[in-house]
Amino acid sequence: MRETVAIDCFVVPSLKFKMLYALVVLSHDRREILHTAVTEGPSAPWTMQQLREAFAFRDYPKYLVHDRDYAFRGLHRLGVEEILTSFRSPWQNAFVERVIGTIRRECTDHIVPYDEEHLAEILRKYSSYYNQDRTHLSLNKDSPLGRRVETEGRVVAV
Repeated sequence: MRETVAIDCFVVPSLKFKMLYALVVLSHDRREILHTAVTEGPSAPWTMQQLREAFAFRDYPKYLVHDRDYAFRGLHRLGVEEILTSFRSPWQNAFVERVIGTIRRECTDHIVPYDEEHLAEILRKYSSYYNQDRTHLSLNKDSPLGRRVETEGRVVAV
């Protein structure tokens, strides 16, 4: 069961010179990206809908960590206990901030999205890679969804 989930938004400029806001929903237990979404203007109803979609087939978490952004107002109506970070204190939501930094370094710094749909597709593909294939030191070099370890074969020195 996922007890704690963190959410945050980050900005990506598009090829059409628009600022796109990407939302990341991250589970604390295995650092799994549960959901990503993109919009030109985040609002509280949009964020609430994204959380409903993220937990459509799962139970809501007990705790939801987020900052004091206007787009995150009223999330207590989902039945979760909100943990608000202090003003200008990104280190208090460190797990999702680190994932956003990883997404920036490995993905969005190298690709300029055309529009919302393009960025959403990029983030979907990156989330799949991040959850299934990318190794994490905090998970003992495993991926959030777990990977099968190959035990057969030979190691040959060249």
